[in-house]
Amino acid sequence: METLYCAIDLHSNNGFYGIVEKSGKRVFGKRIPNKLGKILHALEPYKEKIKEIAVESTYNWYWLVDGLVENGFKDKVKLANPAAMEQYSGLKNTDDKSDAFFIAEHIRQAVHFCILHQTLIRLYRN
Repeated sequence: METLYCAIDLHSNNGFYGIVEKSGKRVFGKRIPNKLGKILHALEPYKEKIKEIAVESTYNWYWLVDGLVENGFKDKVKLANPAAMEQYSGLKNTDDKSDAFFIAEHIRQAVHFCILHQTLIRLYRN
């Protein structure tokens, strides 16, 4: 398995997790409840190969980013600004799966659409 990129379409009680290889091949896609233990368990098989994780910066991202950083994903976690995402222009149907893989594709291709540094955002919001 090659370098991996993970994206999370985060909601209040769950998130959709999409992981792609550097080649663009989808290797994982699943809705996971917002329970850190379940999330870490699901990501464990991919942990060493994940280069970046982009979390959609909705109102409830703090606990997830903190949990990922504290459990071996430090310097890999970034926030994706949903307001800067152009995917939705003209699309009639989107869902959590397509949103997660859209974000994963952007980080894989290094097309960073307002990837935010969580420390700066946290300072601003607090």
